[in-house]
This record gives sequence, C-alpha cells and structure tokens, in this order.
Amino acid sequence: MTLLKDLLADLRAEGDQLSAVVSGLDADGWATPTPAPGWSVATQVAHLVWTDEVAVHSAQSASGDAAAAAAWEELVHGAAADPEGFVDTGAHEIAALAPQALLARWGTARVALSRALREVPAGTRMPWFGPPMSPSSMVTARFMETWAHSLDVHEALGRELPVTDRIKHVVFLGVRTRDFSFATRGLPVPAEELRVQVTAPSGETWAFGPVDAPQSVTGSALDLARLVTQRVHRGDTDLVAVGPDADRWLDVAQCFAGPPGEGRARRG
Repeated sequence: MTLLKDLLADLRAEGDQLSAVVSGLDADGWATPTPAPGWSVATQVAHLVWTDEVAVHSAQSASGDAAAAAAWEELVHGAAADPEGFVDTGAHEIAALAPQALLARWGTARVALSRALREVPAGTRMPWFGPPMSPSSMVTARFMETWAHSLDVHEALGRELPVTDRIKHVVFLGVRTRDFSFATRGLPVPAEELRVQVTAPSGETWAFGPVDAPQSVTGSALDLARLVTQRVHRGDTDLVAVGPDADRWLDVAQCFAGPPGEGRARRG
C-alpha cells in the first residue's frame, strides 16, 4: 500500500504542475496547437480527463461495482467498434467544454481516480484495453501520460517543463515495455537481456537489467523518458546503444498502449 500511496502522490504532483500552467490561460491559450496533429492544449488536457474517467470505471468495476462494470463494458464495445478513433473522439468531445469547466472536470476525475484505486481489493487486477493491470501499474501508466502530455502543452506554450526525479516512473515503464515495442510492430522480441543505465535529473544513477548483460543503453533519464513516450527523435538524444537489439529498441521504443506512433521528426 505504501508503493501505491507514493505513486499517487507523484501523480498528484505532476497533475498539479500541469493544472497550474493551464489554469491561467485565456481562450486563445487553450486553443494553442500542440505537437500532436489536430490537438490543442484543451485536447491534451481533455484526453487526460477522458482516460482518468475511464480508469475510474475500471477500478470501480474491479471493486465489484455493477454500474461501473456496465459502463466499462460499454467503453470496451465502443473501442472495438472504432479502435483507431475512439480515444480521439473522447478527447475532442471533452475539449469542447469551456476552459474552466474542463479544468474542473479534470480535478474531479483526478480525485475520483485516486480514491477508486485505493479501494481496489489487494491482489485484484483491473480490466484495461490491453492486459489487466494492478492499481500500482495503472498509476504508473497515468503518470506517464500526464507527464508526456504536459511536455506537449509546455512545448506548445513555449515553456520548459520542470524536470524532477519523478520521471523514474516513465523510465521504468519504458524498460518494462521493451518487448511490447517490438511485438506491436510485428518484430521478433529479442531473447537477450538488456542493461539500461541512465543518469537521473538529480545526478543519481538508475540501472535496470543484469550488470553483465552484453547489450546496453546508456545516457540521460530525461532523454530515455522522452524517447519511450515518442516526444523526441532518437537522433536528438544523448542515448548510446551497444548491441543490435539495444540499437533497434531505441528506434521502436514505445511505452504507451495502442498502435505504433509516428514519433517526432529530427530537429532541423
């Protein structure tokens, strides 16, 4: 439970940081285009609202709430009927709200999600559009999305996103989803283990995988977090790969569910 509590605290801090930035925007600010084609600042925040609300249904369903289970099943059917556009449709619908109403709805969803996740019975996994997840895994995924979409918003507004060691959650998820990155592209999943060693914003070293693994990735934690969320082109990072599988992973890295994204073009 301590792990879940700590994860929720980090998710809350990351959400508060983004909320503070967008709460002072006027209508034009909310309409600012972001790096995601067709998505404004409002759409970015609306996507977080939509996903948090969906996660609430999932958590409550896992806790035995019949109404939430029915709502979850309806969402699953909707996703199956329109797998490519389902998420975008939800984001654009919510983005049509007035800015303050949108922000208030996100605040409500964030509180509801935190409460719902804490109430999931121990050992229970929550249904999701991919494999079922534990509450801790769900919070890690919600953190990753909040951080990644906050990057988009800050970039759109010409601001620098403050970087903290909270990005360890994104790095961890990126490493854990290495096999998924290959599988989602129909590529053979590497059999060999990988050593990942990166430098945190604080200067601490974060390491994953066997110390004697023949293949490795090294560099900054920030660049790896940006890469696995597809917020930077590999060529614009300081990441160094040793070994063919490690090298290929940096080309296809993706820590979010769904089909492979287009990634970012290299800076001119």
